[in-house]
Amino acid sequence: MADRFDVLVIGAGPGGYVCALRAAQLGLKVACAEKRATLGGTCLNVGCIPSKALLQSSENYAALTHDFAAHGITAGSVGLDLARMLARKGEVVSANVKGVEFLFRKNKVTWLKGEAQITAPGKVAVAGTEYEATSIVIATGSESMPLPGVPVDETRIVTSTGGLELSEVPKHLVVIGGGYIGLELGSVWRRLGAEVTVVEFLDRIVPTMDAEVATAFQRVLAKQGLKFRLGTKVTAAAATDDGVTLTVEPAKGGAAERIAADVVLVAVGRRAFTDGLGLDAVGVARDERGRVKTGAHYATNVPGIYAIGDVIAGPMLAHKAEDEGVALAERLAGQAGHVNYGVIPGIVYTWPEVASVGQTETELKAAGIAYNVGKFPFTANGRARAMGDTDGFVKLLADKTTDRLLGAHIIGPDAGTLIAELATAMEFGASAEDVARICHAHPTLSEAVKEAALAVDGRALHV
Repeated sequence: MADRFDVLVIGAGPGGYVCALRAAQLGLKVACAEKRATLGGTCLNVGCIPSKALLQSSENYAALTHDFAAHGITAGSVGLDLARMLARKGEVVSANVKGVEFLFRKNKVTWLKGEAQITAPGKVAVAGTEYEATSIVIATGSESMPLPGVPVDETRIVTSTGGLELSEVPKHLVVIGGGYIGLELGSVWRRLGAEVTVVEFLDRIVPTMDAEVATAFQRVLAKQGLKFRLGTKVTAAAATDDGVTLTVEPAKGGAAERIAADVVLVAVGRRAFTDGLGLDAVGVARDERGRVKTGAHYATNVPGIYAIGDVIAGPMLAHKAEDEGVALAERLAGQAGHVNYGVIPGIVYTWPEVASVGQTETELKAAGIAYNVGKFPFTANGRARAMGDTDGFVKLLADKTTDRLLGAHIIGPDAGTLIAELATAMEFGASAEDVARICHAHPTLSEAVKEAALAVDGRALHV
């Protein structure tokens, strides 16, 4: 007789493993199937965590070689040990994935090792063994989107996976795509000495973020040495042992030209990963982009089968997947799980960081919502001056009538941490006045948030 579980989760990325852990906490018998040799999915193994490790290491290198002198700190010969830097990245990854394995043992989640396939409603085969489950959760995440005419070999033409493993700093790295992933990895290799050119089909970078922030962000990155080719599409790529030749042309039509690069990073987005799961055979519906269709509370059209994270509609963010995993687990245990999709932050982990939550000005205008804007620059923040990190600003958008916060957008030092206060405020329906009335410690970067809230009413104190 097949082993039976209350919940069987397919995929051990942030959405899947968190769903499994929460379901187990609530007393359900839980298994999680994962085809990788380690838990944590793309995020912990080849995505969020290793990229942040390299971002931190490259920031340290850039600070030592360029920034510390202004603080009166000088060094003699400064060297780059890329092999050690990559090894440290591996150590960080290992610690994180082993941490998830420990949590599975602690919470009595059964780890099923191997590829999983749904063979029928309530049945999943993993590495040739069939298991039964009352509820099946698809949490298989996403994969890098291919670009026609640009064949990936993960050596010369790489996705983010190969972009984290380059054995030497390329002389010229071309990044195709001006979104989060491309700009983060482009920043890493620029700091370590590469010439970096970002080629973007649209006429702006980070298209989902506030337009004013995006413009300021591009200026800052250009000051750091990144070059941009906007409104440009890549039509072909030819790789040799010595490098890559890209063929590009204006997005709106025009003459083609060629760009020579040592390495090309393809970062044009990600797509839902649903291959080999047997979805068609059991009748699970997908949309035109290959994502699993879900209705109320993450249920698919097949009873007992659910889906969360990157395989369903919405932003492909690890924390969004985690919150969905918790909400679904609580629903399956008879509780009332919920995710507020209007308050999911997005962060680009360059330096300065860029963070956003809620609506942009473009979205508010399209919806016909009247709003007020409050802005405060980090040049006027005492802590930012002391740090030597004065690029950027905090920008708040509040309803013109009620003063309720509708959006928050930050470019500046530790923006990813600062955005949490504003996400909390928005979750509780706070107004700009509420944030302005909170006593913020001095001197801290968070005072820029308070001042931006004051600026919504035209009464910022320090600018």
